[in-house]
Parts: sequence; structure tokens; C-alpha cells
Amino acid sequence: MAEVFRRAQLAAELASRLLRPGVLDEGLRSGLFLSGPRRIGKTTFLRSDLVPELEARGAVVIYVDLWSDIKASPAALVHGAVRRTLVELESPRSPLLERWRRIRGLDLGAAGFRFGFQLAQLGEEGGATLAEAFTELVDQACADLVLIVDEVQQAITTEEGNQMLLALKAARDAINTRPDTPGHFLFVGTGSHRALVSELTARRNQAFAGATSLPYPVLDEAYVAHVLQRLGDDAAIVLPSLSVAWQAFQTLGHRPEEFLRALAQLKQSSRDSGLAPDQLLPVVAATLRSSAADLDLQKVEQLGGLALAIFAWVARMDTPAKGLFSAEAAAAYAAAIGREVRVDDIQPVVNELLAANVLMRLGHGLYGVSDPFVQEIWRERQTS
Repeated sequence: MAEVFRRAQLAAELASRLLRPGVLDEGLRSGLFLSGPRRIGKTTFLRSDLVPELEARGAVVIYVDLWSDIKASPAALVHGAVRRTLVELESPRSPLLERWRRIRGLDLGAAGFRFGFQLAQLGEEGGATLAEAFTELVDQACADLVLIVDEVQQAITTEEGNQMLLALKAARDAINTRPDTPGHFLFVGTGSHRALVSELTARRNQAFAGATSLPYPVLDEAYVAHVLQRLGDDAAIVLPSLSVAWQAFQTLGHRPEEFLRALAQLKQSSRDSGLAPDQLLPVVAATLRSSAADLDLQKVEQLGGLALAIFAWVARMDTPAKGLFSAEAAAAYAAAIGREVRVDDIQPVVNELLAANVLMRLGHGLYGVSDPFVQEIWRERQTS
């Protein structure tokens, strides 16, 4: 397993702002949304740094990734993660309960939590609501509850997901407005589609309108220096300077995997090219930046000409694309691929693009490219 670059200071700062907010951070209790492109280390930071830091400060943390199963309902994924956590807290010897008690300095031999509702019916008709479940949890734990939803923008792709967000807002309001609450409910959402994540807090019709939306703090020069230091013992590679390596990392969109791939290619190419690392690395980075989107674009190509035409219809839009199944769109697709396209031909291809996670549904009749970086590269190629 690759070594994780720890971001302890960032985790400590965020945990402090969430759990013990100063006057200027009290708005975070309305919700915190962090946005940044895919593959820049958001999930690694959440799971390796932020969740352990929050737990070390006594909070109960529930984490769910809405891209863990793109075919599943976002609401079902959230309810499932909540149920699993509550089941563990009811089990006297579960690792989660024992770890939480150890942090809080409580008796490890005590019984687990006891909830006054059927866990299997949580979120179902006639069952407990999220507000009721979270209120019981906060009151029994006498601690803060933090729900972290990764790729939160997926929630607005279905009506069920939108209702789930409203239920989470109701839980926030039910718990946090109590004058003597023993803990607070804190919601953290992260997403790779910056515009959509921002809309979750900016649009008045959204459940978390008015909550805080911030760009995810990308890895900085300290990460690049860390990688170069680790490579320093490898006599087979001549390292680039820190400044050139940092520039390459920025060219690659602050993506660790792409940066490591560039350094590996530098090691391979420097033997034959005769160029110094500081000359070669910028060329390698520029090449890899373009090829980073190739995997998704190849998925589209493999689905055929109609898929390429539909993808182009969506990718050229600055706002969520609509009218994918219209007569106008069908005519544009036909012109692109040189044959007649019926409206009935479009839906199966759109479904395949959604299943491949190339496109995402943004609402009724609205679609976007799942990875804005892929869209950016595609647009650059159209104008070159």
C-alpha cells in the first residue's frame, strides 16, 4: 500500500473549526461543503486524517461515499451508512464502540447504546427519521455527531436524494437549535464538481442554502518536497529541482497519482533523452496532463459514434446540458455521425455513459460531465 502523506495540521484546523468554532466559524454548524476536482486527494484526506482527528476529539463520525456504488440511490447509501454505525454502537464489543469509549475514557465493559426505534426501519415509511435517530445518538453519546458525505453532488441527481438532504437539514435544525444540547450535528459534504457543490449552498431551493462552501485545500509544495525527499535515496533517478517539480505538480492539477507517474516516466526517459530533469519534467507533465483524461474519453469512444456525439452535446455546455432527447439534439447527432438517429436510440447510450460514470444526471432532464477536468481537456482539444 502506498504511503499516505499525512495532513495533520489541516485536519486539526478543520476539526477545531467544526467542533469548537470561534465567532467567525459558527456558520459551519449550518454545514460545510468542500469542492475540488477528482483525484486530488480529498477522499484520502477525509479517511486518513480528518475522520481520525474528529474521533480523537470525541465526536461520533459517519462517513459515506456516494460514488462507492453509482448505481445505488444516494439516499440508500446514506441510510445504510447510518444504520451500520448505529448497529456498531449498539454492539458492546464492536471496534467502533470500544475505540470511542477509549477516547472518551469510559468503561469498556458497559453495554452498548440502546436506541428506541428499529434500526432496519430507519428512513422507511413509519420508521424513525434521521432527525429522531441523530437526536437520540447525540443525547446518549453527549458528543458531537459529524456526517461526512463524499461526492455530495450525487444527492441532487434524484428526488429521493433531495428529500434526504432536506431530512439532514431537519436533523441539523432539530439538534443544533436546542439551548442545552449535549452535542451538535455537523454536516460535511465534499464533491468533485465545483459548480454543483456551490449550488448546494447558493440556491435558495436547496436544503443547505446559506451553508459554507469552500475550495478543498489542495496539496501544496510540502507534498512535492516530501516526494522528492523519499526519492532521494534512489541512485537510479536524478531528481528535478523543487521549483520545477512544484510547477509540474500544478500543471497536473495537484493530482498525486499523475505526479508520481510523471516522475516514473522521468526516470525512464532521462536515460535516453540526454535532457536534464528540469528540462524534461515540464514536457512529461504537459503530456500527461492531456493524457489524464484519455481513460474517460476512451470509454466514450468505445461506446461508438453516437456516444461521442452525445458527450460533445453535454461537454460544450457551460451550464447543465438539457434537451439530450430532443429532435434538435437527434439532428445534431445525425449530422455528427452521418446517419439517422431516432429519439429511441438515444436513451440506451445515455444510460451507458451514466453507468461508465462519464456523464452524471444533475436533475430532471439535466446532465453534465462527471469530471470537469475531462471536460476541460476535451474542450482544449476541440480548439487546438
